Amino acid sequence: MSGHSKWATIKRAKGVNDAKRGQLFTKIAGTISIAVKQGGSSDPSTNHRLRLAIDKARGANMPKDSIDRAIQRGAGGVGGAALEELVYEGFGPGGVAIIVETVTDKKQRTVAEVKNIFEKNGGSMGAQGSVAYQFDRVGEIMVKSEGKTLDELLDMALESGADDVESESGLAYFYTQATDLMQVKTVLEEKGMSVEEAGIVYKPKTFITDRNIQEKVESLMHKLEDLDDVQKVYSNFDFSV
Repeated sequence: MSGHSKWATIKRAKGVNDAKRGQLFTKIAGTISIAVKQGGSSDPSTNHRLRLAIDKARGANMPKDSIDRAIQRGAGGVGGAALEELVYEGFGPGGVAIIVETVTDKKQRTVAEVKNIFEKNGGSMGAQGSVAYQFDRVGEIMVKSEGKTLDELLDMALESGADDVESESGLAYFYTQATDLMQVKTVLEEKGMSVEEAGIVYKPKTFITDRNIQEKVESLMHKLEDLDDVQKVYSNFDFSV
């Protein structure tokens, strides 16, 4: 268990307790709009990134008209400032490497908010490339493990074309090459697995395991995630112990 999936489980539990639905929809809308813009198409059958974003929206019970507006905005058909996708890198307590994915219509606001959270919580912003080399860019598919053992999940990973799988608290995380994500997702669904979420993520190559800083790292990451413009936050801290 690497710890990366453990953090996803921590986030999931927190979301059930106190997620603000409006803020969640805003974040997903940004994901949809960027998917349209980056993918060059508003058709989810050809734009796989958009398909994944719409699946996430539907899983969160986002209204169809909100999904449609987000698609139109990405295609340039709705007013408002243009959105852009920005990635920030930094260091948390104990030198933990952190990557922050954002979608924003005002870069100056976003960078100021992210920098403020880092500095007020024992961290600091880093230059582009300062921590990214410590992560692999891979596909991640989160599914309900349906009571399957790790050995059974490993067999399923081999059969579906996934590179690896981790299991935590009733959830399994299949990891793939970025280009194989949709293919593996389709195979898992055909095998009857319930896909909760799928996307391209930053997966740490190595981990920091200092228990003395865990609470501070969790606090920093949660505060970053609570920012409206932040989509996802990754770190190389091992939360599994």
